[in-house]
Amino acid sequence: MDDLVLARSLFGTTMGFHIIFASLGVGLPLMILIAELLFQKTKDHDYAVMAKRWTKGQAVLLGVAIPTGTIAGVQLALLWPGFMEVIGRVMALPFQIEIYAFFVEALFMSIYVYAADRISPRMRIVSVSLVLFGAAASAILITNVHAFEGTPAGFRIENGEIVDVDPWAAFFNPSFIVTAGHVVVSAFMTGAFVIASISAYKMLRNLKNDRLYRFHRKALMMGLIVGGIFSFLTALNGHESAQLLHEYQPEKLAAAEGLFETQRYAPLSVGGFTDRETQEVKWGIEIPWALSFLADNSFKTEVIGLNDFPEEYWPPLFVHTLFNAMVGIGSLLIFLSLIGFFWFKILKRPHFPKWMLVLFVPSGILSMLAIEFGWIFACTGRQPWVIYRLLKTEDVVTASGQIGTLFILFTLVYAILGLAVILVLVYYFKRNPVEKELDKPASDGDSVSVY
Repeated sequence: MDDLVLARSLFGTTMGFHIIFASLGVGLPLMILIAELLFQKTKDHDYAVMAKRWTKGQAVLLGVAIPTGTIAGVQLALLWPGFMEVIGRVMALPFQIEIYAFFVEALFMSIYVYAADRISPRMRIVSVSLVLFGAAASAILITNVHAFEGTPAGFRIENGEIVDVDPWAAFFNPSFIVTAGHVVVSAFMTGAFVIASISAYKMLRNLKNDRLYRFHRKALMMGLIVGGIFSFLTALNGHESAQLLHEYQPEKLAAAEGLFETQRYAPLSVGGFTDRETQEVKWGIEIPWALSFLADNSFKTEVIGLNDFPEEYWPPLFVHTLFNAMVGIGSLLIFLSLIGFFWFKILKRPHFPKWMLVLFVPSGILSMLAIEFGWIFACTGRQPWVIYRLLKTEDVVTASGQIGTLFILFTLVYAILGLAVILVLVYYFKRNPVEKELDKPASDGDSVSVY
């Protein structure tokens, strides 16, 4: 394989691994904050236990997110020196501000973990709120670089030179708000469904233990409700993202839907795969006129097809499958949350049937897969450009060699890190079963005994 393929594979693997911890690092603090607020409102000891235990998991995940994020930053400089030259001149602001966002997250995470028994309930809520703020801001700032790659602004390249640099125009590029919203709501969705997934599994393991069943049922419903809300918001945000693609990256939208011919009343293809030879989506289901409406809220909207662009500018056509997988999983998660809400809140059934709990168990993994598919779609669908219509990916890759060796070594490191995280979490929670936490009485005032 050439350097370009190896560099993309290495950096893609790094980001695919890092995004697991980055997403949970944003999503779990929201769940911790909600549990804290519910405890302060209801004085239900179970919510205090949830906040404490989820915080332990968050601390472990943060411990991996930091080095993997650092690795990603180093690889940007090593693998893509031409790209980082532009970023250093034009788009350095997000990287600089992100340092402060991370500082806020790390500082108040330390306060919340180590000093919770010495601060008031209000300060605990303030601390975890600032953890959430720092984590979300950090994710938004880094993702803004990706937004800039798709909708560059604030500079021009003239005769190979970078001119007319406006860092704030680059920062607030046309897709900044939509991309920032998408990364946050999808992370909140993932954190909630991971909690729902674990809770459903624990409920299946404790069908005959009413106390534990009720505890995990509270966590399950919190996860399903929060996850359902943010899944719906992710879908709405996805609609806005599609309209941005229609305006700024039309070939990416065409590839996502397997559309080859420019047309009004364009159909939306669901499922199937794109066949380059026949220029159609095989075995897909077409929804008439839906793509035109998705693109600009009108069935008459003209959607540009791939044949209007040079073939060397086409994104890989498998992005249609990635796009469908992302949307399909999101729709399924909304459906699962509605099922759980209807069963427990509307029908008021205190016990979930086993088949329903079995459906809930994979929801956490599915939500993470949706994020992975979405990230791959977003980056791969921009190819062959690293900065859309200005800089090709092949023109900025390193020529240093030995990337294949680095790819093998880093893949091994990620496998070890992933296994270590699983073993540490399993070991900790086995040594500290929830029964012990539930048996500890909460104090009437600030619940310091919980911590």
